[in-house]
Amino acid sequence: MSKAPTAPVAAAPAARGKARPKKIRMPLRLRESEGEDRLSKHWRTYFLAALVETSNVTRSAERAGISVSRAYRVRREHPGFAAEWRQALCEGYENLEMELLGYLRDPDAGRKMDVANAIRLLAQHRQSVAHERAAQDDRSEQEVLDSIDAMIDSMRERAAANAAQLSERDGVDEQGD
Repeated sequence: MSKAPTAPVAAAPAARGKARPKKIRMPLRLRESEGEDRLSKHWRTYFLAALVETSNVTRSAERAGISVSRAYRVRREHPGFAAEWRQALCEGYENLEMELLGYLRDPDAGRKMDVANAIRLLAQHRQSVAHERAAQDDRSEQEVLDSIDAMIDSMRERAAANAAQLSERDGVDEQGD
């Protein structure tokens, strides 16, 4: 059984020689509308997936078949990509935390783990990860507050309807006595 490659052949490591440029043909109109020139936006998918997996920009760029400077330039020029980049790093650090905890709880002699470097990497990027998590929590908090407000409004409407029914019933009971 052979494993299917996760990225195009052009994204093969440089160990086999100079990487061949991707041969993705896109109509000029589509390239212009996407703001891309030689490459399609597909490299971003490979880059972000590798960034989640490795938390390493250089290795992620190699897997995507692009230069590191291109990745940084696109991050500067496209806020949406910058947000995806931060999210990918945050997810990558969460994965590293979980792997490290799993390894510390049940060390496997057959698996190598550089615990000191893993801890150092997590500590070095703690601030950026905390910032990204806080940004995500703020959105979630607002959504929660909106849903609580909607639930309270619904409860008030039901309470008013119940009060109206009770007063109507009390009015009928008083007439029937």
